[in-house]
Amino acid sequence: MTTTATLPTPPTPTRADSPRYRWVVLSNTTLGVLVATINSSILLIALPDIFRGLRVNPLDPGNTSFLLWLIMGYLIVTAVLVVSFGRLGDMYGRVRMYNAGFAIFTIFSIALSVTWMTGSSGAIWLIVMRVLQGVGGALLMANSSAIITDVFPSNQRGLALGLNMVAGIAGSFLGLVIGGVLAPIHWRLVFLVSVPISLFGTVWAYVKLHDDGVRRPGRIDWWGNLTFGIGLVALLTGINYGIQPYGDRIMGWTNPWVLTALIGGVALLALFCWVETKVAHPMFHIDLFKIRAFTAGNIASLLSGLGRGGLMFVLIIWLQGIWLPRHGYSFESTPLWAGIFMLPMTAGFLIAGPVSGWLSDRYGARPFATGGMIIAALSFVWLLKLPVDFSYLTFGGALLLNGLGMGLFASPNRAGIMNALPAIRRGVGAGMSTTFQNTAMVLSIGIFFSLMIIGLAGSLPGSLAAGLTAHGVPAHQAQAIAALPPVAVLFASLLGYNPIESLLGADTLHRLPAQDAAYLSGHSFFPSLISGPFHDGLAVAFGFAILACLVAAAASWMRGKQYVHEEHSEEALAARSRADAEIETSAS
Repeated sequence: MTTTATLPTPPTPTRADSPRYRWVVLSNTTLGVLVATINSSILLIALPDIFRGLRVNPLDPGNTSFLLWLIMGYLIVTAVLVVSFGRLGDMYGRVRMYNAGFAIFTIFSIALSVTWMTGSSGAIWLIVMRVLQGVGGALLMANSSAIITDVFPSNQRGLALGLNMVAGIAGSFLGLVIGGVLAPIHWRLVFLVSVPISLFGTVWAYVKLHDDGVRRPGRIDWWGNLTFGIGLVALLTGINYGIQPYGDRIMGWTNPWVLTALIGGVALLALFCWVETKVAHPMFHIDLFKIRAFTAGNIASLLSGLGRGGLMFVLIIWLQGIWLPRHGYSFESTPLWAGIFMLPMTAGFLIAGPVSGWLSDRYGARPFATGGMIIAALSFVWLLKLPVDFSYLTFGGALLLNGLGMGLFASPNRAGIMNALPAIRRGVGAGMSTTFQNTAMVLSIGIFFSLMIIGLAGSLPGSLAAGLTAHGVPAHQAQAIAALPPVAVLFASLLGYNPIESLLGADTLHRLPAQDAAYLSGHSFFPSLISGPFHDGLAVAFGFAILACLVAAAASWMRGKQYVHEEHSEEALAARSRADAEIETSAS
């Protein structure tokens, strides 16, 4: 009797095994991250038109908070929530959380554009809706990297995560140009532009994306969420108010409320770390920091963010307040042109990011992430050596080099972090990584603004008072304007307002001789006045950025050689040992 051997049935391929599905995942998640990051910066250039539409003067002392919360509220809420949302993705499905994020983002993009209020009520409405839009953005950013890591094998993740990461970083610069183009047409378009894209992305995600990742059921860690959320909100809010004037001081770092928020925030974050070691189902496993590649990558990400984040604001002020007016551009047109002149940096990201991600799949993240930070440090040295009234060719070259360095770093670094995570922790690990990145943005704004204000405070008041009195402004009024906190000058430049016209007022200018009024409000007086003090502030700010990039390079080098968690897990090592034993047995 003849018996026929039964061949084992091959495993049924899953959706995650399909190359076509992988690229659907990458396309949709990249669209989500792009929309989220464009909206993190789109307001910077559009703020003058938005405040005009709301009939609010953001330079009035009582309105400064509106300005800062519109800029930083979105960044703060995304930094705070991404870890919690990453943990929920690990528990209930990353695609489910991601899809909800797209839907929430779409709803509040619409809500931002339909406000019927003006004045402070309208500004508060926009701030609240921006915070809620940030909830959707946090869901998108927390889960996109984890979804990509779930479906791409380790030898393709660098390229995939690189494309996703570069889209996110490039989005923050593209937002400047998009906001500058749309806001003069109508300020509501700044919010409406996201609606058709995010609506398409929402429907596409719900139809095409499926949860193929590993889930780990668990309970919500309420104590961890509360200590982390309140602590980080307190810390970042304290930074937000620290750069605002307090009493007769140029900044608010000595404000008891600010000190309480900063110290209390740090204390709560320390308590969070302790809580996470004691609860049965922690929001974030502190043990993940025992993985060298994960820890080194996040330290490098934080430091690179500190170097890069405030740079955008410094460059905008440099272009809008000094260089563009000196070269004949009206103050009103400088926001748009500042975004356009910063495009070489975006080009650098787009060139280096995908290439370095692809190469890191073969050779590991360490050489590219380390080299990228060294190149970024050199670009800051280049910018530091430029005169305030630079040649654009050299300035554009420095921006391109900075974009190449940051792009060379970002993709391999994110791939190295995600490869180091076990499958069941990818959501919360990606959330923690995004928290480091977004927190660095807020911290860097506080650091760079503080350094610039300190640089301006030394010599600007005397120069401003002397220049105003020399052209007919009464001495008491000139002294009063010179005594204003330098942050008012920075905000006027950031918003593309005519700084002297904003500080003096139209009535005072009309009472001056026509020649003096034209000179004070023209293209040469304010840029010449601020150039020297601004360069002093630049030297300190760029010096800090150089140091941050070099320390980030050292952290990147310390990550070790190429590491993929699945290849170093206990199961993989046991299987490898069994295979080696079988080879030895057959050989003998």
